Amino acid sequence: MQARLDGQTKLLLLVYGLFACANAFSGTFVNVFLWKVRPDYALIGWFALLQQLSLGAAFVLGGKWVKEHNKMNYLRLGIILAVAFYTLVLILGKGAIDWIWLLGIILGLAMGAFWLSFNVVYFEVTEANNRDIFNGWVGLIGSGSTMIAPWLSGLLIGRFEDQGYNYMFMASIVIFSIGVVLSFWLKKRPPGTAYQWNIPLKLWLRKASLWHPTFFALAAQGLRDGAFGFLIGLLVFVATSNEVKLGNYTLWTSIVGLISFYIVGRFMTWRYRSVGMLAGTITMALSVIPLFVKVHYVTFLLFGIGMALTSPLFVIPMTSTTFDLMAENDEAVNQRVELTVLRELGLFVGRSLSILAFIGLVSISTKAEVIVIFLAIIGCMPIISAWLMRKLVQRKAPTPTTS
Repeated sequence: MQARLDGQTKLLLLVYGLFACANAFSGTFVNVFLWKVRPDYALIGWFALLQQLSLGAAFVLGGKWVKEHNKMNYLRLGIILAVAFYTLVLILGKGAIDWIWLLGIILGLAMGAFWLSFNVVYFEVTEANNRDIFNGWVGLIGSGSTMIAPWLSGLLIGRFEDQGYNYMFMASIVIFSIGVVLSFWLKKRPPGTAYQWNIPLKLWLRKASLWHPTFFALAAQGLRDGAFGFLIGLLVFVATSNEVKLGNYTLWTSIVGLISFYIVGRFMTWRYRSVGMLAGTITMALSVIPLFVKVHYVTFLLFGIGMALTSPLFVIPMTSTTFDLMAENDEAVNQRVELTVLRELGLFVGRSLSILAFIGLVSISTKAEVIVIFLAIIGCMPIISAWLMRKLVQRKAPTPTTS
């Protein structure tokens, strides 16, 4: 029988979609907005690093609340903080560059609060037999959001110039607000047992634990995601000096990503995860080759399309396998919040190291060819993830556990 998603799962996807859409509307251009005020790679890097540090803090410190109290309130807090971030940017205008430290902290807290709650609730409303389908829909919605929203933002800025940024930020605020309202239709999830602070550290250090290699696999994934997350869009703008072209870049790469996520999410099962991850990581690494020929809008487009086409082969099985570990047995299910924190800490370590490496690099050289080499190196890091997870992804998914 084909796995299906129930009403609450679909509503969770809708709230996620609004969150992703609002982020995509402005998130792609926030760094460009700051860059146009002060073109400084290191400053943008510090902005990204502050986001990661506060995001990690939101996961670690919020774990106790999410497990023992109302996780839906923490999810709403994340969306409300995102509203606060874009409201501040709208009010401060070009003066936002002088408050970049505060803004980075607020945005990181917003992302941390939302994603911790979302990941826990996502685990609770899905089972092993429909988790790949849910991840496929998450990727599909995410690609759809980044397909339309940044493209519209680019058109707004191209038509209204600086005023277009204000319209863009206002649109994000409205969409986030709708997400907050709809979140009240998500059922309150029952609280769990007492939060155990030592679980993430204990499982990471215990070599016999399945989470030991998983943590390092997540860190390797984070090494790529950290710099890629803020750098690619900025580099496209630097190469073109045109927001419309950046919007078109996200449009075409997201169309490819949307199709790829749909196909992989529709047909990927645990039997094919290992092959999918290997193929995905290798082709993802090879996608950077066009940039070695010439740093140009067309080569960036080829790079982005290659990444969008192949990354679902890695992202979907990596995410599904990690969450399947949370359903390994009753003990794991009871520790799902701690395990979600552990998962994020792995990504946090990798992302933070990646951004720190970038900041160190641009303090030495900002030449395009040097940055391309950096992209190539960190772009290979998911291969390490696939190698570390090779045995875990081949294991049969655990029997669905009712939470």
